[in-house]
Amino acid sequence: MNSKLNSQDVPALLTGIMATLAGIGIARFAYTPLLPAIIQQGWFTASQGAYLGAANLLGYFIGALAAHSLSERFSPRKVVGASFAGIALSFVLCAGEGGFTWFFFWRLVSGIAGAILMVVGPSLALAATPPEKRTRVGAMVFTGIGLGALLSASIVPLLIELSLAFTWGTLGLLCIIAGLICDRGVTRLASPVAASSGGNGHKDYAGVKVVVLLVIGAYALDAVGFVPHTVFWVDYLARENDLGNQAASLQWGIFGLGALCGPFMVGALAQRVGWHRGLAIAFVAKAAAVSLLVFSLAFLSQSVSSFMVGAMIPGIVALTSGRLAELVGPTAHKKLWGQATAAFAAAQAVAGYAMSALYALWGSYTPLFAIGGLMLAGGFLLVLLSRGVQQRHSHLTVQNRRQ
Repeated sequence: MNSKLNSQDVPALLTGIMATLAGIGIARFAYTPLLPAIIQQGWFTASQGAYLGAANLLGYFIGALAAHSLSERFSPRKVVGASFAGIALSFVLCAGEGGFTWFFFWRLVSGIAGAILMVVGPSLALAATPPEKRTRVGAMVFTGIGLGALLSASIVPLLIELSLAFTWGTLGLLCIIAGLICDRGVTRLASPVAASSGGNGHKDYAGVKVVVLLVIGAYALDAVGFVPHTVFWVDYLARENDLGNQAASLQWGIFGLGALCGPFMVGALAQRVGWHRGLAIAFVAKAAAVSLLVFSLAFLSQSVSSFMVGAMIPGIVALTSGRLAELVGPTAHKKLWGQATAAFAAAQAVAGYAMSALYALWGSYTPLFAIGGLMLAGGFLLVLLSRGVQQRHSHLTVQNRRQ
C-alpha cells in the first residue's frame, strides 16, 4: 500500500490542521503575547491576567469531557462550526475594556470550544484516512498548534502597536477564516467506513491497563510541566526580566517554530526508536528545556528552551497517542484518547490555577519553571515504569501459556 500523502488527503489535513490551529494555536497561544500589553495598558492587574489565562485551561477541561458525547449526539460539522464560532466570539467580544467576569467567561468559552476542536477535529481527520496513512496524517494535523503560535508571535506585536482592541478583533476574524477552511475540509471528507476498512486489530486492554494508566499519568504531568511556557513565558521575559515585548515576542516566535517542527521531529524519532523510547526521549528533552531557565536566561538558553518546549508540546501529544494505540489497538484507542485528553486537561486546569495563585503569593514566575521541570522529570519516570510493568506482564503471560 502507498503511504505517501496525495490530493485525497487534503480534506483530512484541512480539517485537522485548522481545528488545532484555532483550538490551541489561537484560542490559547494568542493570549500569551497579549498578556503583557493587557497588564501594561491597565486593563487588568498581573494577578488577574494570570487568572484569565487559567480560565482557558478550566474551559479546556470542560470541553474535553463534553467533546465525545457532543460529537455523538449532534452532527460533527455543527459541533465543529459552533466551536469555531465560540472562539471567534471570545476574541471579538473582548475587543474593549470590560469587567474581569466578562473576560473570564469568554476565556472560559474559548477553552471549552478549543478542547472540542482538539478532540473532534483530529478524530474526524483520522477516521477518514486510510490506516496506512494515519501515522503521517496524525502527526501533521498537530502542526496547526505551531502555525497558531507563529501567527500570534508575528502579528500580535504589530497589531498591538495599532490598538489592543483591534488586535482582539483581528484574532476573532482569523478564527472565522480558519473555521470556513475547516468546514470546507469537513464537507469533503471521505466516508469513515470506507477509510477504516482494512483491519482494525484489537488488543487486550485489560491486560495492559496498568501500563495505560501510567502512560496517561505521564501525559497529565506533561500538562503541568508546560503551563509556565504556554501561559506566563512572554510576560516572564517582557516584564519580570525587563527584556521588553520585542525580545519576548521573538522567543514566542521561536516557540511557534518549534511547535511547527515538533510533529515532524517526533514522527522521524518514533520510526527510528519506536513509540515508547520516543516518548521517553521527548520527556527528557522537555524537562531539560523547561529547567534550563532556572539556571540561565542568556539568549541562547531562552532560544533553546523556546524551541524545544514548543516542539515537544505537539510532539508529546502525538507520541502519547501513538503509544496508547500501540498498547490497546486502534479499536479501543478513540475512547481511551478521550480519557487521556480529559486527564491532561484536568491536570492542566489545576496547574494553571495553582501556578497563578503561587505567582500572586511569590510575585515571581521563576519557581514555576522549576516546578514544571520537576513534573516533566516525574513524567519521564512514569514512562520508564510503564515499560517495566509491560515487560513483566508479557513475561507472566508467556509463563501462564507454558503452564
